[in-house]
Amino acid sequence: MTNIRRSFIKLFFIVAATASLAAISGQTYAATAADLDRDSTQALQSLYKTSPIAEVISKQAKAILVFPNIIKAGLVFGGSYGEGVLFKGSQVADYYNSVSGSWGLQAGAQSYGYAVFLMNDKAVKYLKKSKGWEIGVGPTVVVVNEGVAKNLSSTTLKDDAYAFIFNQQGLMAGLSIEGTKISRIKR
Repeated sequence: MTNIRRSFIKLFFIVAATASLAAISGQTYAATAADLDRDSTQALQSLYKTSPIAEVISKQAKAILVFPNIIKAGLVFGGSYGEGVLFKGSQVADYYNSVSGSWGLQAGAQSYGYAVFLMNDKAVKYLKKSKGWEIGVGPTVVVVNEGVAKNLSSTTLKDDAYAFIFNQQGLMAGLSIEGTKISRIKR
């Protein structure tokens, strides 16, 4: 295969993945503040039903960042996008988006949601003051899966933030929020 043909194929895949993600994220971006509030509240209640430890953690959290619908698509190059709400108590404090990009052996699309429970003032201040919080940099975030959840209780919570991924749908191998950038948006 010639270099020109390989370059063309790579460019085609990049354009296809970008166009797919842009089309999907355009639908996500169209949500109003009221839609985001409602969807985030419902997603959080659904999470509490499927993962009771999340509700236990919520009682000690200083704030909860909820992204009810993240869309991820990729074909060699990929990305994800979604919008969410920062709750302080039961009140909406602000709005954020979640964006990530990736490359490698990947193909497919999926949707999911996630919630980040900010456990201390340091984590909340970092989110507010940073010009975009990249998960994996800054406050310590523990992604809670079934194994981690078995060992958590209200007395063992020591990290800055705990993240729960929920409502996964679609066909794409692997899911991580590492490298995701969270930025404040206006609504």
